[in-house]
Amino acid sequence: MGFEGAEERVRKIAERVAASGGLEVVEVELRGGSGKGGRILRVFIEKNEAGRREIAEQLKAEGEEAVKLPSHVGLDQLAGVTHEDLESFSRELSVILDVEDAIPGAAYTLEVSSPGLDRKLTTVADFRRFIGSLVKLSVREPVNGNRHWQARIKSIEDGKITFSPDTKKVKPGKQAAASEVTLRFEDIEKAQLVPEV
Repeated sequence: MGFEGAEERVRKIAERVAASGGLEVVEVELRGGSGKGGRILRVFIEKNEAGRREIAEQLKAEGEEAVKLPSHVGLDQLAGVTHEDLESFSRELSVILDVEDAIPGAAYTLEVSSPGLDRKLTTVADFRRFIGSLVKLSVREPVNGNRHWQARIKSIEDGKITFSPDTKKVKPGKQAAASEVTLRFEDIEKAQLVPEV
């Protein structure tokens, strides 16, 4: 089984484990070879939608002044995982991966964490969840001569995402993108949040 097959199998197992703990899997990475360094399996998790909503309600009940977030960031955007969530998920996933021999061959190191403030956006649902946030984009075809730029997510409709480019981040000699750019999800090569704290 190649890395791709192993990664997909690990993702399915991780999603089962996550669902049983009120969590969801954001990303799975299997890196390295069978040599001296070994392989590293990274799994990024967060609370599921119901868990994020519960955290948001608890924080709101404590008072708005207790939570210092940028105005465009909603409380539901928090990953919300605790050390206990990470430890419990890691233990359970590790046992199942070993029992099911999901990563055959050499040993591997399992790392479980939250996706972080600069998380990758890999689905349309991710973009929808983070409307209003600033993202760093790489697009397959240049937009006004640029393949890499920053923009704020404005809206999503029918799988098309509208951005408001950050004209302050345009490289010298390049044209600024229009005030709004609409892209199909498939046209985006990579995207990740830009922390604004």
